[in-house]
Amino acid sequence: MARYYIDCRDYPSDGTNSTAALSVNSKDELIEAVVQHGTHVHGYEDTPEFRQELKKNCKEGSPRA
Repeated sequence: MARYYIDCRDYPSDGTNSTAALSVNSKDELIEAVVQHGTHVHGYEDTPEFRQELKKNCKEGSPRA
């Protein structure tokens, strides 16, 4: 089974210096987790555009150590 992840360290431009890396077994679960993190920590709005951008940024595998 593939794992999918998004690592905040790959997107340092928002100035939060977040080092969170979220990794799960499905893209849908990853999107939900990243939306929660993104809205609460980074201040993003939960919009269809935000979710679409996240879907494009899902990577297969595991985040770097």
